[in-house]
Amino acid sequence: MRRIRQSFEEQMEKLEQRLLEMGAFVEDMLEKAVRALTEHDVELAREVISADDTADEMDLEIEQDCMRLLALQQPMARDLRTIGTVMKVIADVERIGDYSVDIARTAIRLAEITYFKPLVDIPQMAKIVRGMLERALEALVHHDLQLVHQVIEEDEQVDQMWSRLLEEIEEIMQKHPEVVPQAASLLLVARYLERIADHVVNVAERVDYMETGELTVLAPSHRSDYDTASPDDSAPQAQ
Repeated sequence: MRRIRQSFEEQMEKLEQRLLEMGAFVEDMLEKAVRALTEHDVELAREVISADDTADEMDLEIEQDCMRLLALQQPMARDLRTIGTVMKVIADVERIGDYSVDIARTAIRLAEITYFKPLVDIPQMAKIVRGMLERALEALVHHDLQLVHQVIEEDEQVDQMWSRLLEEIEEIMQKHPEVVPQAASLLLVARYLERIADHVVNVAERVDYMETGELTVLAPSHRSDYDTASPDDSAPQAQ
């Protein structure tokens, strides 16, 4: 029995390591996508788009590993929460990869255009979001709830940056109609980054659930959506 348990724990460690690898891969996609946008680098943007297939393969392989562990091992309650968390997390990480591809496509579309203002806010947002992703995955592997709450705090910062940038760009579009097409595209990129931060918050909240057994909405900006959800939308708490 001890050998079976040891084998299971080793497989869980490998699963978490693969999740970290997927997270690092997707984080790199995001960094390259934003750099391609900033530097008008079409080839780098195409590299990001091509990388999406690899991210999808990682997602599928990790999901299959999770299903194999559930089928062949005898996981206890905490193990089930961990495996369930990993399956939820890879879905969010894969979605971050999709948003990175969207940013890369925007970079290609705007490659020949001179921006109406230097891109400062978007790279800053991306840097914060990438750090959030790193910390959320570290929190999962190291069972660190302090990192979870740091991610939640950083999400509020991203939300504030998004609100300021939205107000600023809307004002620019009103005063300078000629820049509306590129301004709208850049605004959409900022919105992608804000949504990526939301997906990272999902990861952090699942880590909190894994550790506490209670599924709680931690981010203030998410609570209103949760409060207005129907009972069927709410996941039951672990017993």
